[in-house]
Amino acid sequence: QVQLVESGGGLVQAGGSLRLSCAASGRSISRYGMGWFRQAPGKEREFVARINWSSADTYYADSVKGRFTISRDNAKNTVYLQMNSLKPEDTAVYYCAADPVYSGTYYSPLEYDYWGQGTQVTVSS
Repeated sequence: QVQLVESGGGLVQAGGSLRLSCAASGRSISRYGMGWFRQAPGKEREFVARINWSSADTYYADSVKGRFTISRDNAKNTVYLQMNSLKPEDTAVYYCAADPVYSGTYYSPLEYDYWGQGTQVTVSS
């Protein structure tokens, strides 16, 4: 089993930055694909970003492309999401997710087997 714990959320003004961290325990995630999703009130959980095990491949939702950067440190068993130029529409609970066996649908929550509890990000206008 893999336990994921997100941190780094908070309240920030529009145009500001935050860096989210996702610390894994219980098992090494060095060979897992890792993703970030978010869910705003009344909305479905949506894909934000994904990174493969070697950091060679990354994917982003169009809404965050050019503003967010996903990265990982396998030695620390941790994944990051650097969020710049934040907008009020980025307000959501952000979740980290682990994917032990890639099936090709990086954008789908169903691809991922393990989830963190989420961290709230609020962007004020």
